[in-house]
Amino acid sequence: MTDTVMRMFAVYVEDKPGVLNRVASLFRRRGFNIDSLTVGHTHQEGVSRMTICLEADHLTATRIEANLYKLVNVIRVEDVTPHPSVARDLALVKVATSPDTRSELLQIVEIYRAQVVDFNPESIIVEITGDEGKLDSFIGAVRPYGIIELVRTGIVAMSRGPNAPPVSPEFVSARVPEEQQV
Repeated sequence: MTDTVMRMFAVYVEDKPGVLNRVASLFRRRGFNIDSLTVGHTHQEGVSRMTICLEADHLTATRIEANLYKLVNVIRVEDVTPHPSVARDLALVKVATSPDTRSELLQIVEIYRAQVVDFNPESIIVEITGDEGKLDSFIGAVRPYGIIELVRTGIVAMSRGPNAPPVSPEFVSARVPEEQQV
């Protein structure tokens, strides 16, 4: 029996309309539940990076990587899981407050090295970054005060060290026939 763990994939794709839909559809068709998905631009023009997190064993992770490479707009896939890496999540948490609870809440914010980004007499909005465990712990600590609203970005992850996976948008454009490029 193989162990299922949280897998983190860095997927470099061409920055074009419809790419996210194709990637998400691949996971839907295969019956994989994505736990976290973040997408953003990279330092390279025309390249976006997706960080996809899901529970999978080693064999399933290998299949996911192979299936991602079959998508036309995918440039590079890296399973970050087995490598030393840095992973972070960000949350904005709006918490109810009153003159009686404000100082307690601000102490909790300080303990977690979070930051108050909005303040009014009835609520505060706190920005917190860290690993999932830290965010979950903070949310548990402020829950008794009354969470009004909560939003999380999802995990972003990067392998440690000076090397980065080679990513070249020209590589994909060169292998796609001219008539298929939009």
